[in-house]
Amino acid sequence: MRIAEIHLYRHDLPVLGGPFTLANAEVRLLSTTLLKLVADNGLVGWGETCPIGPTYAEAHAAGAVAALGEMAPGLLGAEVWPVPLHRRMAGLLDGHHYAKAAVDIAAHDLLGKHLGVSVSELLGGALTDRVPSYYSTGVGSPDDTARLAARKRAEGYPRLQVEIGGRAVEEDIETVRKVWEVIRGSGMRLAVDGNRGLTTRDALRLSGECRDIPFVLEQPCGTVEELRAIRPRINHALYLDENGTSLNTALTTAGSGLVDGFGMKVTRIGGLHPMRAFRDLCAARNLPHTCDDSWGGDIIAAACTHVGATVAPELMEGVWLAADYIEGHYDQENGVRAEGGYIKRPQGPGLGIVPDETLFGVPEMSF
Repeated sequence: MRIAEIHLYRHDLPVLGGPFTLANAEVRLLSTTLLKLVADNGLVGWGETCPIGPTYAEAHAAGAVAALGEMAPGLLGAEVWPVPLHRRMAGLLDGHHYAKAAVDIAAHDLLGKHLGVSVSELLGGALTDRVPSYYSTGVGSPDDTARLAARKRAEGYPRLQVEIGGRAVEEDIETVRKVWEVIRGSGMRLAVDGNRGLTTRDALRLSGECRDIPFVLEQPCGTVEELRAIRPRINHALYLDENGTSLNTALTTAGSGLVDGFGMKVTRIGGLHPMRAFRDLCAARNLPHTCDDSWGGDIIAAACTHVGATVAPELMEGVWLAADYIEGHYDQENGVRAEGGYIKRPQGPGLGIVPDETLFGVPEMSF
């Protein structure tokens, strides 16, 4: 089975009740890039990539379209199987994993439909049909964040991620303490995510002044070197997120004992094929991790949920969905959503999502 047609679409995803605030970004509307692959047997597969603005990572929406447009002519006629497909993409464009991920996801959707199996089966087999999710608060005032934490605890989320950074560390410390007051004793796990927004000084102060609160400290500082500097001096487990840009980085940081786990994005690492290798690396080192993405609609959500369903439950930190922050679904019947803090694994072949193409308008590019 080979690629016969490629169509690229741009689609806006407004943030409900926005903005969604991170240490280095404030988001009111995001442009997602959707990719439709048509195989030479007529089957169709869908992929998606949606960077969360231009400052969260080395990725942006216009870059995704440009990168995919650069590769597309050379992908026509390519085999859909992941190994030759990734080698073909590597020969056409260096880097740009977030763009290549859209092709990878669409190829897995195609293969699943061709073989009559789900993407999670292609990735080795689902261990659950009820995948744990988690809720991300965004950077907010201590009182507002605590009230939100109480609501999400009541809704049944097994994990809460409190976003901090980009402001006085005293406010971050107050936020963490007030959140802990409302979730303490509930069994809800807590992650505190700096999104590279803290200095090493402030990361050490936060961990020191909250040493009595059991949380995971995720990517507090901007570089691996900064994380290495604070690692021996903090009181909390350290997770890598934004710096986890490749399998090589994951291998190095896991192998050296720098981190205790990962917040991993499917599109950051290049799609489901490398995500499968990452999953197995973490299993070998007994490292917990998420299987999610920075933003996006049902296609990304389905991809993340499928790979999340294949992770050993004791290592599964959750699949985060943007569905709570955006309006509507690409597939009104099978749209991916969290209910009671958990996500139902999409059924049917491939991703299990059949998007309504009329939502996306005219293709940005066709090949």
